[in-house]
Amino acid sequence: MIVRCATTNPGKLREFRLIFEAYGGGGIDLRPLEGLAAIAAPEETGATFAANAALKACYYSAFTEDLLFADDSGLEVEALRGAPGVYSARYAGPAATDAENNAKVLAALAGSQERAARFVCSIALARGGKLLGTFTDAVEGWMTEEARGSFGFGYDPLFYYEPFGGTFGETAPERKLLVSHRGKALARLIREL
Repeated sequence: MIVRCATTNPGKLREFRLIFEAYGGGGIDLRPLEGLAAIAAPEETGATFAANAALKACYYSAFTEDLLFADDSGLEVEALRGAPGVYSARYAGPAATDAENNAKVLAALAGSQERAARFVCSIALARGGKLLGTFTDAVEGWMTEEARGSFGFGYDPLFYYEPFGGTFGETAPERKLLVSHRGKALARLIREL
């Protein structure tokens, strides 16, 4: 069975493939949506990760006959009242880099002792513009005061996961995916498929 994913983010695509391998998605041929870069992106107007994932999945599934999933994920920091939240990828601006987003979070947390945070991921499955299901999960941790590690992407170098004794940036992808928000949400999707 062919399943398309709607992402141009190479870090996410790499993680998606690792997760499919780890969770027995071997009978599923995971492929990115053809021509995705040339398709105008929908405006992410949802107030939640699940709403944005569903919006993107329904929109992009109109461009293929295959099943398609899209995700929306990000970081929620308690001291920042859940920010960056659904704005995680563009927290420091519409074309912000990971380093710029990380710098803005660290600046906002400067001097704060409250560092609890969670990563959240919602994955929506659709076909022909119709939503078939949404799968959401999270992982709890806390924010460090400086970036640590070169693995992963996004906020991974700032997100400390106590059971591993280090940040997701210090954790090999194969190990991280077993506990990560994205790994757990995608595992739910794989079980559904």
